[in-house]
Amino acid sequence: MLPIDPQVQAILDERAVPGQPPLNTLTPAQARASAEARPLATGPEVARVEDRTIPGPASEIPVRVYTPSGTGPFPTLLYFHGGGWVVGTLDMSDGTCRNLCVGGECVVVSVDYRLAPEAKFPAASDDCYAVVEWVSRNASAIGARGDRIAVGGGSAGANLAAVVCLMARDRGGPALAFQLLVYPVTDRNFETDSYRQNAEGYMLTRDSMIWYWDQYLNNPSEASDPYAAPLQARDLAGLPPALVLTAEFDPLRDEGEAYAHRLEAAGVPTRCIRYDGLVHGFFGMHDSVDKAREAVNQASAALRSAFAY
Repeated sequence: MLPIDPQVQAILDERAVPGQPPLNTLTPAQARASAEARPLATGPEVARVEDRTIPGPASEIPVRVYTPSGTGPFPTLLYFHGGGWVVGTLDMSDGTCRNLCVGGECVVVSVDYRLAPEAKFPAASDDCYAVVEWVSRNASAIGARGDRIAVGGGSAGANLAAVVCLMARDRGGPALAFQLLVYPVTDRNFETDSYRQNAEGYMLTRDSMIWYWDQYLNNPSEASDPYAAPLQARDLAGLPPALVLTAEFDPLRDEGEAYAHRLEAAGVPTRCIRYDGLVHGFFGMHDSVDKAREAVNQASAALRSAFAY
């Protein structure tokens, strides 16, 4: 095991506020306020940014559309933010979306899906799938191509990306070109080696993940539903090619890698890259962590390659 990356350690030290209550002792509103108080990562200029809404199963779904420079129509990445299905905003993923828009040479549609516990499972995945369907039918409205759609996200957002791929396959929905899964939540299992090794001290804690799952599910039995925990799916054949990024010091490391291995075994072209020395959330640290910038560049290159077929 390598030591933690010194650039990441500096961020952990900066965020370690004495007496700060653990996330799992907060209300959802307090957790959101705490997350939104953190400094936002930046990103490059893009040609256009538009906030709009898309019809959803329960209400209009806010989205933010990032358009790169150049002549469209462009391929599209639907990006679902992280935050344990409980926290997260369009602003909090703005820097990441800008980087993927420029690096991936694609329109990025960032989705402000409904959050738990006000809207529990399957509200978030239903919203995300509704956006996938809308973009496939109305891509020209945002300068995009309906036949070149990828999905991606980090953590709970990567969970939603993986779930949307299962939904599209199972329902005969849009043909998706690629799935970008950054430290994905794939199972409600708190007994893996990575959960035991990284339960405390590395940004995301075991107790926080238990809390997130409790907010998201109506009852624990739903954890056997593949649309909540995609590692529970019996068959992963026929899904889009995947890039799975994991972090060494992350409770979710093992379930992300297990999902990548299952995809590969099912014949899905899959790359799984573990970033040693890094923690959960590193993908959004591209302003100050060299390896995080490397990961964003890796993701961007994978998107360009997936869209080039």
